Amino acid sequence: MKVAASRRVAAIDCGTNSIRLLIADVSGGRLTDVVRRMEIVRLGEGVDRTGRLSDAALQRTKKALLAYAGEVADRKADRVRMCATSASRDASNAADFRAMVREVLGVDPEVITGDEEARLSFAGAVAGLTAEPPYLIFDIGGGSTEFVTGATGVEHAISVDIGCVRMTERHLHDDPPTAAQIEAATRDITAAVDTALAAVPGREAATLVGLAGTVTTVTALALGLPGYDSTRIHHARVSRAAVAKVADDLLAMTVAARRALPVMHPGRADVIGGGALILRIITERTGQESLIASEHDILDGIAFSIA
Repeated sequence: MKVAASRRVAAIDCGTNSIRLLIADVSGGRLTDVVRRMEIVRLGEGVDRTGRLSDAALQRTKKALLAYAGEVADRKADRVRMCATSASRDASNAADFRAMVREVLGVDPEVITGDEEARLSFAGAVAGLTAEPPYLIFDIGGGSTEFVTGATGVEHAISVDIGCVRMTERHLHDDPPTAAQIEAATRDITAAVDTALAAVPGREAATLVGLAGTVTTVTALALGLPGYDSTRIHHARVSRAAVAKVADDLLAMTVAARRALPVMHPGRADVIGGGALILRIITERTGQESLIASEHDILDGIAFSIA
């Protein structure tokens, strides 16, 4: 019997807030991490207002990509796929971004559709998940949030324009934000979440699964971890009440106080309040009593897709 050979692949996910790299060996339908990195580059900074990627944001992203290109070469990955999401879809100068990536990485970034983003997120999130299906999986990004339902594959999906960066730039201007600002953001988020839940049967799902940095950071805070520990966060279950408390606490803090939290990535501190508010409203509007946090997401799905 022939055993499938392991293949080393490199997956890069570039979103509105962060850019992430996964180099992994793939064999027998399983991923073994070689390198997993994340940098906050805020590619989508100001896009909601200007419609353009700023020169500073492009330079931050280029610096991170140069480091990632070195890792890919050093670790001898034989296939590379980079997917770019919300900010690079929306920007009027997206061609500049694509040219920069091609120059640095040697491959074209795939500015994927919302449907493809949903499929990849689902594939990454359900790998190794033993909770009861069907699932409502949601991914809170910097510029958008994706909602996907299904049991063994994607059955329904929608992307809505609420994300931690977009909501912070649009509404949460003070430090800490005022009650009026939080109320305005709440109205905006609630309308978008209700639109999403009207399009996908999320309230009928047996299990709610949250992806990305907002979810994992709020989970770490709810668990009272002394530092960020992905092994304890992955597949941890957090109650709706615990999510609400953490969200309210974060929104009441200054950015400096959030940055001092031991689980907080410093580049996430100024937008985590907006992200936590999105998370709180999703748990409330779905009616779920708890959610499962997953450290595996679209990045893992990209890696599986090229193996």
